[in-house]
Parts: sequence; C-alpha cells; structure tokens
Amino acid sequence: MNYENILSKTTNGITSITINRPKKLNALNKATIEELHEAFKAADKDKNTKVIIITGSGDKAFVAGADISEFADFNVNEGGKLAAQGQAILFDFVENLKTPVIAAVNGFALGGGLELAMACHFRIASSNAKMGLPEVSLGVIPGYGGTQRLPQLVGKGRAMEMVMTAGMIDANQALSYGLVNHVVEPDQLVPLAEKIASKIMRNSSVAIGKAIKAINANYTDGKDGYKVEIKQFGKCFGTEDFVEGTTAFLEKRKAEFPGK
Repeated sequence: MNYENILSKTTNGITSITINRPKKLNALNKATIEELHEAFKAADKDKNTKVIIITGSGDKAFVAGADISEFADFNVNEGGKLAAQGQAILFDFVENLKTPVIAAVNGFALGGGLELAMACHFRIASSNAKMGLPEVSLGVIPGYGGTQRLPQLVGKGRAMEMVMTAGMIDANQALSYGLVNHVVEPDQLVPLAEKIASKIMRNSSVAIGKAIKAINANYTDGKDGYKVEIKQFGKCFGTEDFVEGTTAFLEKRKAEFPGK
C-alpha cells in the first residue's frame, strides 16, 4: 500500500514503520493516524512479520505532537470524538496487537508522540530524545491515553508533575523513570531495536501474543489479570508452537516455531 505520511517496509521478519513528515516534525494529523492504523493492521496480519519497530524520520523528532491546526476550533463534542476515535483506531489498537511493537524514540516525543510511544509494548530512546505531555499549556489535557499510561509507567506522582508542569524530560531521566528501557546514541537506535527484535523472533510468536494479552489485562478496568493469564496459558497447550517448543527442549535442539 502507498502512504503519503509514513513509510513501511518488511525485512527479515521486522516491519519498520516510519512517520515521514519531517517538515512538521512528524506531527500526528488525522491522515497520519489513519495511515498508521492501516500499516499496523497489515503488519499484525502478516505472517512474515514477527516484530514491528516504529520511529520518526530525520533526527529531530519521533513525533513532536498532534497537528494543532486541525482541532483548534473544535467544540466539546468534536473534541471528545477526536479523542475517542484516535484511541480506538491507533493508540488502544497498537497496545493490543499480538505482534510486539518497539518504539524507537528519536528526538522529540511530545503530546500525541509520547502517547504513541507509550501505547507501544516498550520503548528505547536516542540520547537526544526529549519527552513530555505539554497539553495543559494549550488549555487541554492529553487525550490519547496519556493520563492513563504515563502513571502506569512512571508512577502517579511523577506523571502528575509531568502533566501539570507541561515540561520535558531528557532520555536519561526517562530511563531512570522506567519510561524507556534503553538509551543509546542516535546512530545506534535502530540497530539496537533490530537487535532486540532478533532476540524476540527466536521465540514463539503465538506465545508472545498471548503474553501481551495477559500483561495488558492487569491494566484493564474490570479484568482479572490472573484469570486471563490462566486462560492464555491453557490455550498455549493447543498450539503447534507448544508442541515444537517442548519437543525441541526435550530433544536438546533449537526450536523452529512455525510462525503466527
């Protein structure tokens, strides 16, 4: 599929999605959100894709925020609809994919950009990355899951401070907060993402998908994460991957999993 605002390519089991609006610092507008939805959906369905890596084009920004010009004149109903639709088609959608998604945060990840990174299964950052939720400086609050995911990742107090001050933190502070898993120099960011992806790809894609579902359940209102884990654990026993994994272990050889 041809996209106007993003790039997507699949190589050796990894689908790399790049937000490609460098003149706008890769800001998220409606069209980009819709294209990202389609790209993530296609990658998740692709049996050859074992891991998805998302990053921004250039070296200045992952995503510098939402495209404010698109909603500056919205009313109450339009604002609520904007948040609901965005969460449904992109942010919640990414979080619940069965294919692992790594955010490679290069440069600014602000507002909707940080919310997108937080929706991914985990994050790594370049040393020049800066992250924040500056929405209150515009008279609005994060609307793409930021008020929920940030406290889950860094704790309530730190999230409150970040949101209320509308300030940015640097990559090392994000690392100390647990917001990102690793920090490397910019030229090592994608190679590190690919290295981690290669480790993930050695394992069962089917089992990983079920693990994602079980882990997410702990952060979902009304869900008993332990019950979800039990159910997903049991389902593993009916898969080809379970047969291959246990057989390979007993035969003292490397497992060759059939795929998604």
